[in-house]
Amino acid sequence: MKFGQWIGFLSLLVSLYVLWKIQQLLLLVFTAVILAIALNRIVRYFQRFGIKRHLAIAVTVISSLIVTVLIFVLIVPPFLEQFQNLIALLPSVWERIRFQIDIFKQQQLQFEWLPPLPTQADLIERLHPLGTALFNNFFAVFSNSLAVVLQLLLVFVLTLMMLVSPQGYRKAFLILFPSFYRQRADEILSASEEALGNWLIGIVITSTFIGTLSGLSLLVLQINLVLVHALIAGLLNFIPNIGPMLSMIFPITIALLDSPWKIGAIVVAYIIIQQLESYWLTPTIMAKQVSVLPAVTLLAQIFFAQAFGFFGLFLALPLTVVAKILIEEILFKDILDKWEISPSSDLIFTRSFPSHEPENTSMDR
Repeated sequence: MKFGQWIGFLSLLVSLYVLWKIQQLLLLVFTAVILAIALNRIVRYFQRFGIKRHLAIAVTVISSLIVTVLIFVLIVPPFLEQFQNLIALLPSVWERIRFQIDIFKQQQLQFEWLPPLPTQADLIERLHPLGTALFNNFFAVFSNSLAVVLQLLLVFVLTLMMLVSPQGYRKAFLILFPSFYRQRADEILSASEEALGNWLIGIVITSTFIGTLSGLSLLVLQINLVLVHALIAGLLNFIPNIGPMLSMIFPITIALLDSPWKIGAIVVAYIIIQQLESYWLTPTIMAKQVSVLPAVTLLAQIFFAQAFGFFGLFLALPLTVVAKILIEEILFKDILDKWEISPSSDLIFTRSFPSHEPENTSMDR
C-alpha cells in the first residue's frame, strides 16, 4: 500500500479504538436515536392534520411526559411493593424445593445417588461470581443514583435535540461520508430509521399484549403478585428468546408455595401466549419489520451481552436490525453485487453512486 493508504488505515484503526472506549456513551446515543424516531412518528401523525411541526413536537413531548409521570405514580409504587414481597418469598421457595426433592428421593430409592441440593447460603455463594460477571458493565454504567439521573437526562436532551432538528444532525452525519456516497448513505439511513421505527412500535404492542394476557392468566389462576409478574413478562419481551423463559420463573416460584399443580397451568398458559404472539400477532403488526433469523438473533444477543453487558443484551435486537440493514446495503449491494468478471477472469469492482447531495430526509417529513 502507498503511504496515504497506510495513513488512512491507521486512522481507521484509531477511530475504531476511540469508538470502543466510548461504547457506553454510544449506546446511550443509540437509545436516544430510537426514542427520537418513535416520537418523530407521532409528530408526523399530528402534522397530517395541519399542525405545524414545532407545535406537534410540543404536544408530543408534553403528552409523553404526562404518560411517563402517570406510569411512575400509578404503577411503579405497587410494582416495587410487590417486587419486594416477591424477593422476600424467594428463600421460602428454595427451602420448599429442597424439602420436596428430599421427600421424592426418600420415596424413590433409586434416586438416592443424587447429590443433595445446596443450601441457600451455598447457592448465593456459587451464583455470586456469575451475577457479578453478568451485571458488571450494567453497574459500571449505572453505578449510583446520580449517574442514573444524569444518563437519563442525557438521553432525554439528545432525544429532544434530534427531534427538534433532525435534518441538521442528519446532514452533519452524512458529511462524514465521501461526496459520491452521501446520497446512498442517506438511503441506508432512511432504511435503518424505518426498520427501527417499525421494530419499536411492534415490540411495544407485543409487550403490552403479552403483559396483559399474562396478568389475566395469573389472575384466573389466583397467583399472588399479579402486577409484578405481568410487568416483568411485558418488559422481558424486549429480550427475545431469553426473556419469555425468564418471565416464567417468578410466577412458578410463587405457585410452588401455593399449589404445585398451578406450575403446569402457568407453563401451559405462557406457552400459549407466546405462540399467539409468535404466529399471529407478530406477523400481523410487524409485516414491514426487518426479519431476522432466530439463530442470528440468539448469536447477536450473546455477542452484544458479552461486549456491552446487560445494556447490550437489552438493545441486542435493535442493534441487530440496524446491523442487518448495513450488511445487506453496504456489503452485499454496494460491494459484492458490484463485482464483475472481466474477460481475463480477473475480478473488477465497478462503482456507480450518485454524486449529488441528499435532498430530503425521512426524519423531517
